[in-house]
Amino acid sequence: MKKAVPHQRVIFTVHEMKRLGRGAAELLAIAEDLRHHDIQLELLTGPLQGVYDPSGHGAALFAFFAGMAESEREYIREKSLEGQASARERGRHGGRPKDVDDDMTDYARRLRANGVPVPQIAQKLVITSGKNKGQRPSVATVYRILAEEDPAHSPT
Repeated sequence: MKKAVPHQRVIFTVHEMKRLGRGAAELLAIAEDLRHHDIQLELLTGPLQGVYDPSGHGAALFAFFAGMAESEREYIREKSLEGQASARERGRHGGRPKDVDDDMTDYARRLRANGVPVPQIAQKLVITSGKNKGQRPSVATVYRILAEEDPAHSPT
């Protein structure tokens, strides 16, 4: 746009600073790109909403924002990891509940031991609870449950 109309004022508008880039290095590279092309930055929300020129005082502001964004991301990451560790200590694990219960696993293993092919085993099983209730597990799921170590034979 600047090439087509070089004397026209161009403003790059962003909802909030953290939407502009993922890290300090990326934010500083964007600031340099904006400065090089004489493009102004407009922040719609946040404590310093308004239009900024990325040269002069705007460059210092970008550097400050980049540091703050990096710091905020690191803080969020640390808190997330602490929360996951706390949940693990309480015996809670993330992810979807398993569709295949122990009875279904035992039945699939017995069928496999009798020589039934995995695709036929998948057709004999029916999911009894959850989002996929009433559906049949995929062949890949049956292979996965057959590959898992049998808890009855695992060392204690």
